[in-house]
Amino acid sequence: MSRVAETTSLYGSDATAERQREAFRDGKVPVAVYGLGKMGLPLAAAYAEVCGNVVGADADSEVVAAVDAGECHVAREPGLDDLVADLVAQDALSATDNRTAAAAASVHVLIVPTRIDAENAPDLSILESVVGDVAAGLEPGDLVVVECTVPPKTCEEVVIPQLERESGLDFGEFGVAFCPERTSSGRALEDIRGAYPKVVGGVDDESTRTATILYEAINEKGVLAVSDATTAEAVKLFEGVYRDVNIALANELGRFTDDLGIDVTEAIATANTQPFCDIHDPGPGVGGHCIPYYPYFLLDGREADGPLLETARAVNDGMPDFVVEKLREEFAAEGSALADARVLVLGLTYRPGVEETAATPAGSIIDGLNEAGADVLCADPLLDDAGFAEFDATPVAVGNVTDRPLDGVVVVTPHTEFDGIDWTAFERRGEHDGLVVIDGRDSLDLAGTTHRTYTIGRGRDV
Repeated sequence: MSRVAETTSLYGSDATAERQREAFRDGKVPVAVYGLGKMGLPLAAAYAEVCGNVVGADADSEVVAAVDAGECHVAREPGLDDLVADLVAQDALSATDNRTAAAAASVHVLIVPTRIDAENAPDLSILESVVGDVAAGLEPGDLVVVECTVPPKTCEEVVIPQLERESGLDFGEFGVAFCPERTSSGRALEDIRGAYPKVVGGVDDESTRTATILYEAINEKGVLAVSDATTAEAVKLFEGVYRDVNIALANELGRFTDDLGIDVTEAIATANTQPFCDIHDPGPGVGGHCIPYYPYFLLDGREADGPLLETARAVNDGMPDFVVEKLREEFAAEGSALADARVLVLGLTYRPGVEETAATPAGSIIDGLNEAGADVLCADPLLDDAGFAEFDATPVAVGNVTDRPLDGVVVVTPHTEFDGIDWTAFERRGEHDGLVVIDGRDSLDLAGTTHRTYTIGRGRDV
């Protein structure tokens, strides 16, 4: 599909909705996607395969050059490599810098990171920088879509005033909508194309209408239009904090395992057969760019307190200490000590199969083991030397883990590559036959071995 020279704006147009849909599908509505990361590049590709007129933009010039050459720098996204190559070859997708993209587009889709600072306050500096670039090319009839997760009222109180101030236009000459990214690594294209409906909330009704036309075209499940942009911003955060609070409940219940003398995971699974109960699984902590941060997006700068959200964060952030303490207790039960023990941490990324270490509980567990005086090793099949460098532990290749004399193992992230480990082949230092193992994800079956195993939520294997 070749690019179309004629350009059509959707916001404020008198054309019928059907004519606008046709214009979008025919490539007459140029789209710019700002931020070509793990979620941004799949989004740009999903737009391009429908409309054939998308330019991606990124602050990293190497990423821009790679995408413009048809190369995909995002790993482990099924179908994305071939799709990007095909779209670039068809001239349906290209890449450039932010300001060049802004000058060419009438739809501007922002999907850049929102981080938190040392005081857990949301840092909107990246978003504000991109908004400034968009403002430089903003024209009447343009629509600005924010997909990145932000605190409520960001579109209304931050994005619109900056666009007005730096573009010279008044809101109403352009539109703004919040349409949250609802994708997971490893299935981004599937999610964007329609695993579930797209949430759309405009700052005004015309923004909602225009964004709905776009997302109905790329998402086969359609659109859930909400009252306004602030509601849509809250929807995204509510999805995340639900999971954080639910995981915290599961983790707190998991701590009752020894006191109650039961398999808590069995009790949870049985309780969940009742349709009004949906407790998550306990584990060693919560990582990623999303769940650990979203509560702070709600809490920062609000008059209302959020004690439940704060408690959930404290519970989940405390799980790495719980893991280290359980390892210490298991060593003591064998008459040995964690201090000077050699311990292997299996899995450093925050989720299996995802090459991302943001807020991973493995980092805090490694720090706790070091503070306890242990000699810490680590293994993760997804990380290279640069990835291992952020952890204070000695990297070991997965295929070589059984070659090292060890005293203990902590499973944090159960990558499928660990399934081939021969647990009977480990050599234990000292006088004991088996290792002390903490299974953080209930992923091991060590029956028939001499290893002393404690599984979070299940307790000690006997």
